[in-house]
Amino acid sequence: MSDTITVDARGLSCPQPVVETKKVMNAQAGGTIVVLVDTVTSRENVSRLGRNQGWDVSTEDLPDGEFRVVLNKS
Repeated sequence: MSDTITVDARGLSCPQPVVETKKVMNAQAGGTIVVLVDTVTSRENVSRLGRNQGWDVSTEDLPDGEFRVVLNKS
C-alpha cells in the first residue's frame, strides 16, 4: 500500500493526536502516514507510538512551531 494519509492533529491536546494516529495505523497494513501536530509533546508521543508499532519515524520542524511526523511501513 503506497497511499499517503495525512492526520491533521494541530490544535488537539494530548492524548488526542495519538488516538487519531492510532486509528489510522490500525486501518493500514503499511504505507505512509503524515501527522501534523503543534506541540513538542504531541510530536514526541506520536513518534513513540510509531516506533512502538514498528513504523519508521522521521520528524520535521515546520514554521510557526508546528511539526510533521512521517510514519512509514512497507
